[in-house]
Amino acid sequence: MIRVLVFGITENPGGVESFLMTYYRQMDREKIQFDFLCNTYNKVAYEEELQQLGGRILRVCPRSRNPLRYKKELEGIFKEHASEWDAVWVNVCSLANIDYLKAAKKYGIKRRIIHSHNSQNMDSKLRGKLHEINRGKIAGYATDFWACTEDAAKWFYNEELMGKVVYIRNAIDPERYRFDEGKRFALREKLGITDRFVFGNIGRLHFQKNQSFAIEVFSKYLLSDPGAYLIFVGAGEDEELLKNKCRDLGITDSVLFAGVQSNIDEWLDAFDLFLFPSAFEGLGIALLEAQANGLPCLASADVIPKEVQVCDNFLWADLKDSPEEWAKKAEQIKGEYQRKTFEEAEEALAKGGYEIRAEVRKLEEAFLSQAGSN
Repeated sequence: MIRVLVFGITENPGGVESFLMTYYRQMDREKIQFDFLCNTYNKVAYEEELQQLGGRILRVCPRSRNPLRYKKELEGIFKEHASEWDAVWVNVCSLANIDYLKAAKKYGIKRRIIHSHNSQNMDSKLRGKLHEINRGKIAGYATDFWACTEDAAKWFYNEELMGKVVYIRNAIDPERYRFDEGKRFALREKLGITDRFVFGNIGRLHFQKNQSFAIEVFSKYLLSDPGAYLIFVGAGEDEELLKNKCRDLGITDSVLFAGVQSNIDEWLDAFDLFLFPSAFEGLGIALLEAQANGLPCLASADVIPKEVQVCDNFLWADLKDSPEEWAKKAEQIKGEYQRKTFEEAEEALAKGGYEIRAEVRKLEEAFLSQAGSN
């Protein structure tokens, strides 16, 4: 059995966390086992399940809180445990911090995998600058170069490295998102929205996900359907800004900020339309989960990779278009598009290459193949 140290699990059950858990649940853990390095002392997403599946959780102080303590703890973990790992797998949205790869090389871990999950800077200008600097250095520390899409690969790797990139699809387990009419009714009744047309958005409350624009679209849609409702599932630094925007538009009573939720399938059940106007995405796992649930989707064109669309009850809209134009497309979806059956959704995901049972074998082969050289 090989053992891999994985970085990419945080406190927030976001896209990267969902990706890692989907593969970890399905992997042959008699052949490959994971440990998880987390830069927080707090409980992380899926913590109990990680441990139940045999993964160890190792924690370091967040670098932003105490850089010296962070460095000392990181060094200590690699010094003590590096001999236990056959590889390190770093899953990130930016190259602003490549300390995990540096430590892995220093302490002799021969296979060092960097995996790109985004296509654009979603942090500060400083972190964007650090990303560019480390982009030129990454070949000196990583041995394997992975990405979810070509756009994500181009964001991390120069022309010389592009020929070495291995693409790992953000596959999902459709069964986990199977539509359930009973759960839909129960949650909608609990929320008091049984007869309303419900927009849903799932993701970190962050400018990347562009929820501010989603609120503008929804406010225009309300003009034609005053009973509509909008639900945000997730947490993030933009929460107060978004709540203030709802207050300014006078739509607070029609919008719910549900916070972080573990039962994503039930929230998808409750939605009638998945609204996803992201400013940029590596792929957009949330859109795959929504389609597995059969939900009609409305998403931003050109910035989200086209290959994320697998079902035909899906409309694209340009972010250059006005909120009014987006609202008209939402009206079109309400009038013309139905939720897909589970069988239809499952077949579409498999055809698109996003069904986990087939894709997990490819990931296992990638791990079990010959390690990269120093």
